[in-house]
Amino acid sequence: MAATAAVASRRAALPATVPVRRARDVVPAVLWDKQVGLLMRDFPYDLVMAARVLEQGYAYLLTAMNHRGEGLGLAPSKLVDIGVHTVILDTVAYAELCEKYNDGQFLHHVPKVDMKNDGSVIKTAHIIAADGWEVDLPLWTDAADCGPCHPGNDSH
Repeated sequence: MAATAAVASRRAALPATVPVRRARDVVPAVLWDKQVGLLMRDFPYDLVMAARVLEQGYAYLLTAMNHRGEGLGLAPSKLVDIGVHTVILDTVAYAELCEKYNDGQFLHHVPKVDMKNDGSVIKTAHIIAADGWEVDLPLWTDAADCGPCHPGNDSH
């Protein structure tokens, strides 16, 4: 019970216009377990942290796909970007994700060297919440006002 309360307390209280969705629910279990394992292999994460990072990476990507072409300047935090990279580096699974959730269009990743200092990261967390995804706010506050991603219409 205490562990459940601790996890719940980490979740964001951002406003959502629809019932909260979890990215974990749209990813096949075998793929989820593989990508959580990759995060635990490559970073000093336990199972809980790896799942949190991956969850937010998917929520970010699915939101970016939902808003493709809108030029919103979405940007992940540094921690969430680790989850994003885990998803996109599994290229076969990522291509399938783009096929299913991005009208068959590949969502490119175009990182920039310089970090933006424009509040785009926390704005992105709010857009994700407004799209109905669960937001784990502590994973978004490590870089609350900067992000490394290109704000193009067909990239993240």
